[in-house]
Formats: sequence, C-alpha cells, structure tokens
Amino acid sequence: MSPARRGRMRRAGAVLSAVVLLLGAGGAAAGATAAPAPSSVAAVDLAGTGWIWPLHAFRLTNPYRAPTHAYGPGHRGIDLLPLGGTDVRAPQRGVVAFSGRVADRPIVTIDHGDGLVTTLEPVASDLVAGAAIARGAVVGTVSAGGHAAPGTVHFGVRLHGDYINPMLLLGGVPRAVLLPCCA
Repeated sequence: MSPARRGRMRRAGAVLSAVVLLLGAGGAAAGATAAPAPSSVAAVDLAGTGWIWPLHAFRLTNPYRAPTHAYGPGHRGIDLLPLGGTDVRAPQRGVVAFSGRVADRPIVTIDHGDGLVTTLEPVASDLVAGAAIARGAVVGTVSAGGHAAPGTVHFGVRLHGDYINPMLLLGGVPRAVLLPCCA
C-alpha cells in the first residue's frame, strides 16, 4: 500500500472514530449495545457497499486500531460480542478460502474478490474451501479459542493483503441503545 493511500486510510479511520465518539456508539461506554439488526438482511446495507454485520445483534467490545507500521502493535479487526444467537454470517458474498483450525482456534476466511478478504474467528464451520457463499448466509457459529475475549468474534478484513477497518465497509456502528447501569 502506498504511503499516500495509507495516509488516506488513517484519516478515514480517524474521521470514523470521531463520528463514533460523537454519537456515543463506540462500545466503550458502560452498557452501550448495538440495537438488534432488522430481520431483513438488505435493511442493514449501511454504507452502500452491500456489506452487512456478521452478527444480527452484538456489542462492539474491541475496536480496530491501526498499527504504526507493518509489524507494529495494533488490533487488525474488531471484536463483537453476540447478543442473542451465535450464528455468524457472511458480510458479503464470496468464496470460502479457508475453513479449519489454526493453532487453538477455528477460522473461516472468505475471499470477496477485488482484493477483499474477511477472516472470522473463532468460528466453527462445516464449510470447505471453494464453497460459494451468499451475503448473509450462515458460515458457522461462535466458538472458543484465539486472542479475542471468550464468547466474542474477531472480524478482520484485508484489502490487497493489508488490514483495514471493517467499519469502513459497514458504514459505522448501528444505533446504540443505552441500558440502565443500576437497579
């Protein structure tokens, strides 16, 4: 990725972060949750890209943090805590590039074409490499293992081999619903 393009991606991420903070939907506030998505998959096409969230209802628990250089520390994806069901769905149509275990966790990787590849982990799946997947199709269920907190799904996206913030394709975080903190 060229330095100019990397700079544009960082600026876009910074703008998105500012919007999320202004809306109070960054998931950092105690009790903030994402509202359940409408039952229609088409209704959650937030950014006009056709991409949808891999979970119907969730809490964003760990946001994307770009590394300062290719091998630097960061968080190359977002972590989502399911609220309700544990089915994980394809954020966009594509072809399964990998489905299996890596180290201690089950992973599903989907090639969406145009250089976009999604990794979902830990996700247990019966899919095999080469299987065509429709947008919104269930690709597996939340499992255990990996670096994400127990019960959460790590959602990473690469564009031509470089990790990008998945929220750039999704249009941000769905409307937050604040819950009471005390009884």
